[in-house]
Amino acid sequence: MTTHPVSRITHPGVIHLGHSPDADDAFMFWAMAAGKIDTGDRRYVHELGDIESLNRRALAGELEVTAVSLHAYAYLAERYALLAHGASIGDRYGPRIVAREASPADPRNALSGRLVAVPGELTTAFLTLRLYQPTARHVVVPFDHIEDYVAAGKADAGLLIHEGQLTFGDRGLHLWADMGEWWYQETRLPLPLGGNVVRRDLGTELMRGIARDLKASIEYGLAHRAEALRHAQGFSRGLDADRTDRFVGMYVNAYTVDYGEVGRRAVAELLSRAQAARLIPASVDLAFVAADS
Repeated sequence: MTTHPVSRITHPGVIHLGHSPDADDAFMFWAMAAGKIDTGDRRYVHELGDIESLNRRALAGELEVTAVSLHAYAYLAERYALLAHGASIGDRYGPRIVAREASPADPRNALSGRLVAVPGELTTAFLTLRLYQPTARHVVVPFDHIEDYVAAGKADAGLLIHEGQLTFGDRGLHLWADMGEWWYQETRLPLPLGGNVVRRDLGTELMRGIARDLKASIEYGLAHRAEALRHAQGFSRGLDADRTDRFVGMYVNAYTVDYGEVGRRAVAELLSRAQAARLIPASVDLAFVAADS
């Protein structure tokens, strides 16, 4: 994939920050957006978009800071560094493959040659599907339409991210495989799905300042959980309060505050396996920018 040159930030102190309009990201960035933390002279302009569109914008270097899929990061590492804070990591859970039919005895084998609706070719969900069953066919469908797409019989199965991981049963769909559980059985590691990246051309000092702001925002939300959840509820796309709480708890946790040694090892393992399977083009620089670095 090709990228295009991008100049340095044009207005010092103004940082365009891309993230998904989802309950977990809303929770994570609430303190920054609401002015609950001191960001010094750094002012953030929040730009919302689904994760695949953010992946594509990152390929063009449009945003100083953005959420991306860790699959997409394989194509971004030259321009962007990974922030050590803000990861979405599933500990024995993650994207789910669902279908109209009840799960067969061997869903992995049953998916061979079947058509799977996926939320984007740069998503980590899609990468795990390719690792799980490389012979499955796929069609790209907006992430929030996949359940209906499968229920209507337009695809044999669907690969669900975000709230769909909790709501598929409401549409009469059946779980075939949880990619996070499969990954754990393969590696004994959690499944790293998404992270936040910062453009390297901002320079070390500003990159570290951004890392501090992001970590502070996550920690503030966790320390003021009830208030942060009320904000996140507005981005939950129909989840009730209990399921919003559950969903946020799945993807805003200790790994989100900082990947830690296990989280970093999980990212390295995912990208190493992807390269070995020739699903990404090259090895990836996994230097992390941390608030205390």
